Amino acid sequence: MGIGDQIMGSGMAKGASLRGKRIAFGENGRIIWDQHSEMMFRGNPNIAPPGTERSSDLEWIPYFKGHRLYNHREGDRWVWNLDFHAIPGEIWLSRQEKQFARESLGRRDFIVIEPNVPAFKSVALNKQWPVHRYAEVAAKLMSTGHDVVQFYSGKGGFRIPGVRTVNTPTFRIAAAVLARAALYIGAEGGLHHAAAALNIPGVVLFGGFIPPSVTGYDSHTNLTGGAEACGSLLTCKHCKMAMEAISTSDVLRAAQSHLKVAA
Repeated sequence: MGIGDQIMGSGMAKGASLRGKRIAFGENGRIIWDQHSEMMFRGNPNIAPPGTERSSDLEWIPYFKGHRLYNHREGDRWVWNLDFHAIPGEIWLSRQEKQFARESLGRRDFIVIEPNVPAFKSVALNKQWPVHRYAEVAAKLMSTGHDVVQFYSGKGGFRIPGVRTVNTPTFRIAAAVLARAALYIGAEGGLHHAAAALNIPGVVLFGGFIPPSVTGYDSHTNLTGGAEACGSLLTCKHCKMAMEAISTSDVLRAAQSHLKVAA
């Protein structure tokens, strides 16, 4: 659970200020934010911060860490709420963040590829498409004249040979750069939620962990390898096979389809 949860929350809150309301995420009269909430809700007029519980303009949604609406835990797996459908969220970027993106990458036709998933999460291997395939996709796109970019925050991980790296010390900076991209390619997670919020097309590697019908978006191509989502919190052979069933050709074909539409 992390940054993507906040972006999905912003989708639930979208348009509240136009009704003269703000969304309070919490329960029992207490707004509950976690360590990522302030960063991702910053500047958003639709969301009420902690300390404003007595305001008269609040609409409450019981969505917070430990109660995310789209799943619940049973033993060593998540059970997905198939009635939940993510709404593209919003990221209210500052003038300084937008300026950083312009100065870092002035052109707007680059492709962002992110091959890494957060290693600290127990489900990391279940959401990891083989990194050498990301490298193959990047090499093919570059060979046909595309500018390919990977974010780098100094925290290690696989770096794709030959691509441009952009220093992104915070997620908001990464989002500001992503907002200028032609396409996102990577795993289901914070960046795919950010891409949807910023109206950037994407090729998202879901595999067999979580269903695209729950946390995916219609503006993206969501690849599962033909697998049903199992939600396993342990390293899972089913999830590995699902990822391996997604070929580089599948990803390239989807990427080219989005890029053709954009052209």
